[in-house]
Amino acid sequence: MTLVVCLIFLLLLTLIGVSSMQNATLQEKMAGSVVLRNGSFQIAEAMLRLGENTVKPAAYTLAFCQDAATCAPPTTAGTIGTGSYNAANGVVWIQSGQGYYAIQKVGASNNPAIIASGLPINTQKTYYELYRITGVGIQGTSRTVLESIYAKQK
Repeated sequence: MTLVVCLIFLLLLTLIGVSSMQNATLQEKMAGSVVLRNGSFQIAEAMLRLGENTVKPAAYTLAFCQDAATCAPPTTAGTIGTGSYNAANGVVWIQSGQGYYAIQKVGASNNPAIIASGLPINTQKTYYELYRITGVGIQGTSRTVLESIYAKQK
């Protein structure tokens, strides 16, 4: 009888141990996923800043996109794997480290109110060129795509 009771307790302890190991493994996978997601987000954000710094100099110029197909956000952001030109939407992807960025000149405006709410109230109306910058960060199996509109004063 004692042997049967001991075997039942041993079985229960084994089930608890196996369950704990599965739980620990699941938590480790979730933590790894969070690390990859945060890493890809940071890379994508760095790509945005790199793209903005590329556009920032006064000498930088880029032709306006011509139609709705080339002015649309790049559809290849979810599949880009190498820095390359995509003839379908005219976007040139530039690779830097584990990320990519693309710049599109999407328009111009002379109304600072519609461009940025952060401009000082006494800002003189001037001409702004609008650029869409798309940054893609890849870390392991995680991919993050971020976009910003950069208003460059002319």
